[in-house]
Amino acid sequence: MGMGRMLAAAATGLLLLTTTAQAVQPDEMLADPALEARARELSQELRCVVCQNQSIDDSNADLARDLRLLVRQRLAVGDSDGQVMDYVVSRYGDFVLLRPPMRPDTYLLWFGPALVLVLGAVAMVLYIRRRGAAASTGETNEPAALSADEEERLNRLLSGKDSRV
Repeated sequence: MGMGRMLAAAATGLLLLTTTAQAVQPDEMLADPALEARARELSQELRCVVCQNQSIDDSNADLARDLRLLVRQRLAVGDSDGQVMDYVVSRYGDFVLLRPPMRPDTYLLWFGPALVLVLGAVAMVLYIRRRGAAASTGETNEPAALSADEEERLNRLLSGKDSRV
């Protein structure tokens, strides 16, 4: 096994051992371990609307902290997990869910990235086909050569002997 492969294997192993940093502060945690575990589970399902690619459990944004505290408050007063999620969604919409429900109004969230990828691939195929067709017919982006009359007139214009424009 070569040195490069050993380094790659070591780097991969180290990456697999790492975990995401938790942004939850000690002053946010609930005293009841069962409620705290539920809060952490719910927090991992909610998107930070500031960071957008992190859960509120992983985000250091002020709004994510506010949402973590809100989740804990709702659990502390006796809300079920479903009630907490419904409450947060009612305030922020389906976008706050890391896994939004599959409904007609969320199809763009689910299929938008794939649609953009497909449209990009189609555009690339069309572009390549047009370039291939242009090359096979002899069309180029090069300007056509000047005729003898055009060259003569150009030379006169450049030398200043032709006053016509």
